[in-house]
Amino acid sequence: MFSQIMAVMVPIMVGAGIGYFWVRFRQPYPTGFVTKLVFNVGTPCLIVNALSSTHVDISAFSSMATATFLCLLVLLAVGLLLSWVTKMDWRTIVPSVLFPNTGNMGLPLAMYAFGEGRGFSLAIAVFVIVSIAQFVVGSITSSSRPVKNLLTNPTIYASIIAILLMAYQITLPAWLSNSIELLAGMTIPIMLITLGVALASIRARNLSVGLAFALSRVVVAGAIAQGIGLLLGLDEEARGILMVMMCMPMAVYNYLFAQKAGRSPEFVASLVMCSTLASFIYLPLMLMWVI
Repeated sequence: MFSQIMAVMVPIMVGAGIGYFWVRFRQPYPTGFVTKLVFNVGTPCLIVNALSSTHVDISAFSSMATATFLCLLVLLAVGLLLSWVTKMDWRTIVPSVLFPNTGNMGLPLAMYAFGEGRGFSLAIAVFVIVSIAQFVVGSITSSSRPVKNLLTNPTIYASIIAILLMAYQITLPAWLSNSIELLAGMTIPIMLITLGVALASIRARNLSVGLAFALSRVVVAGAIAQGIGLLLGLDEEARGILMVMMCMPMAVYNYLFAQKAGRSPEFVASLVMCSTLASFIYLPLMLMWVI
């Protein structure tokens, strides 16, 4: 079991470590270009490749997407309650409660932990719903044109195409399938390296508060995921995937949106940093239970 867990965690640590030390050694890294490349090309190709090449029952995919949406609704209520109790701006605290890092860290972990078949496709379902919700909330809290930003989100169109391919069992021609697979292959390594770059660039304060917040969120999100999974009748594997994905550390995008909007970016940075560092301790334990 230990070797299995290490086989999942070490590639993630190595990938993120490369990005972290790359920046620490003062090497240039075009974060803006890389982020746009992954967002506009890599991620859409990854979604289409994963869902079109894996035979996942559309009802199982829909159930996982529904479960993710319900988890986010409950977490939204938790975030609003926490904002009311702490008297903090909801636009600062709610995204941090809502959105785990299902992209840069969640997808690589899911691929290594659950394989590239059904498990990874279910993780993609979680990622798609979280990404769309995150983009909507992020646009509302930091942009004056949220509708336009949403309509130009490539993830949405890639998800629609992938679901249609999966639902109607359409097989792409070899030249197109190979091209999409090639571009999808670059996405996860670049995601991990960019995660390391982001962590090296974040200047965090209030680490004790950040750590307490991060660990509390893991407990709450894990319980919510398990409860909703049982409520919807998800099988054991699906519940495990849902719980692991919802318990990912807080997304780096939360910090980027907070920085863009000028709403307590240093506080959000401490939450992202602490939750990511803590995840290297609690995720192996969680995987031992799930796997």
